[in-house]
Amino acid sequence: MMIQLSDLGQVHLVCGKTDMIQGIDSLAYLVKTHFELDPFSGQVFLFCGGRKDRF
Repeated sequence: MMIQLSDLGQVHLVCGKTDMIQGIDSLAYLVKTHFELDPFSGQVFLFCGGRKDRF
């Protein structure tokens, strides 16, 4: 599935290393509590894991 850049709303880049083993529920909780944003609002959240070549 291709995503058109013109269709995206706000894109949030979470800096720093994120434990990607946590899973989607823990990442959504992190967005809600730490950043005080709605993870289901249609915004895009990009997390950095341990590898430096991918999000």
